[in-house]
Amino acid sequence: QVQLVESGGGLVQTGGSLRLSCTASGRTFTENAMGWFRQAPGKEREFVAGISWSFGRTIYADSVKGRFTISRDIAKNTVYLQMNSLKPEDTAVYYCAASAMIGRRGLRDYNYWGQGTQVTVSS
Repeated sequence: QVQLVESGGGLVQTGGSLRLSCTASGRTFTENAMGWFRQAPGKEREFVAGISWSFGRTIYADSVKGRFTISRDIAKNTVYLQMNSLKPEDTAVYYCAASAMIGRRGLRDYNYWGQGTQVTVSS
């Protein structure tokens, strides 16, 4: 069983930055990648960014490319999402998730989910 705990959310003004963290415990070698998703009120949960544990290969949604950076610290079993140049449309609950497959963007490809952390960007 894998447990994921997110932290780092909060309230920030437009143009500001936040860094989210997700620490995994109980990780097995079957979970080869991590992802960040977000869900805004009244909208479906959407993919934001993903990274492979082994080689640090990254993928991003077009909406965040160039502004967000995903990274991982293998020794700490932690994945980060550095969010810069935040916009009001980035407001959402952000979830981290674990997948056995690398390079996937679909919700169904991820087996474990954290509880989420709220990010609010004020205009």
